[in-house]
Amino acid sequence: MGRALSVEDFEVVARRRLPRPLYVYIASAAETGASLADNRNALAEWGFIPRVLAGVSGRTTETSLLGHRYDAPIGIAPMGISALMALDGDVALARAAFQHNIPMVLSGSSLTPMEEVFNANPDCWFQAYVPGEEAKILGLLDRVRATGFKTLVTTVDTAVLANRENNIRSGFSTPLRMTPRLAWDFASHPGWLLGTMARTILRRGMPHFENSYAERGAPIMSRNVMRDFGRKDHLTWEHLRLIRSRWPGKLVVKGVLAPEDVQRVVLLGGDGVILSNHGGRQLDGAISPLRILPRVVEVAGAMPVMIDGGFRRGTDILKALALGASFVFVGRPFLYAAVAGGSSAVEQAIAILKTELHRDLGLMGRSCLSELDASALYRL
Repeated sequence: MGRALSVEDFEVVARRRLPRPLYVYIASAAETGASLADNRNALAEWGFIPRVLAGVSGRTTETSLLGHRYDAPIGIAPMGISALMALDGDVALARAAFQHNIPMVLSGSSLTPMEEVFNANPDCWFQAYVPGEEAKILGLLDRVRATGFKTLVTTVDTAVLANRENNIRSGFSTPLRMTPRLAWDFASHPGWLLGTMARTILRRGMPHFENSYAERGAPIMSRNVMRDFGRKDHLTWEHLRLIRSRWPGKLVVKGVLAPEDVQRVVLLGGDGVILSNHGGRQLDGAISPLRILPRVVEVAGAMPVMIDGGFRRGTDILKALALGASFVFVGRPFLYAAVAGGSSAVEQAIAILKTELHRDLGLMGRSCLSELDASALYRL
């Protein structure tokens, strides 16, 4: 990993290490991949107007969010089944984030009990996929609160299961079905098979969805696994209001794009939003959140507006901050790093992004992130 010069370098290693269906699960998106592509295209449409002779020797990338001071405005986005991709993947991501003082969001579709991840990083956030069922919502909230989480992220853009045909073509399914093709893909990648899958089963047994609800979910190879993803099409603003009334900590709503929906989150008493098209994995053709960011910032008022989707470089992060984002979350590159080298590789990936951001801030002629605004950008 010492040869990695950018976070994209970890993908090369992860692609070799992972069986093809697992790599495709991480890398691909819904249908044509239009939203996935637009996340990068939107970033490419902005150029910088740097200032000079500004005396930037004392610059800092530190920033505050939701009452916590972080080393940089970078967080690890929630990613499901990370522990199937990398040995103890959720814990590896959490430990690296803790070491670098950035937020990590544990996915509700994770395979590691939330209590174990929280012990590794008591500052991490929990992301919930909740159904439109009051009893299940309240049970999960009780468990998350008892564990000790202070920030809850509710993802609201998964009312219907997306058409991820690329996963099906590659041989990945939910539940995971052991076909001759999948068995060959696993067997032809002995590093992952022995170093991740076999060690996981020996230590924990067959992986389960551990954090969907208050109780343990189904195994990843069980025919009953789809029940853990049901009834999300019943979810309404009334359920979010219920969550706000019962959750005493910070409440962040993830997966919004429309300014009108952001206004409703403000009125409901949310503490922040994460603009997201789910990395292109839900509605194909949904715009990049960067395109709507300035309009959302206008209606959000004092509420922090965070963002994810396609961020790979320090310059990408600066563009979002200049357009009004409070924080940027990065997903796939950090999971690739966990696959490539565990927690130490994730730490390296975080360090690369932090170094880029610190360097690029100086090249922009700014000493702190609050000096960035739209005047630093030019629409190409």
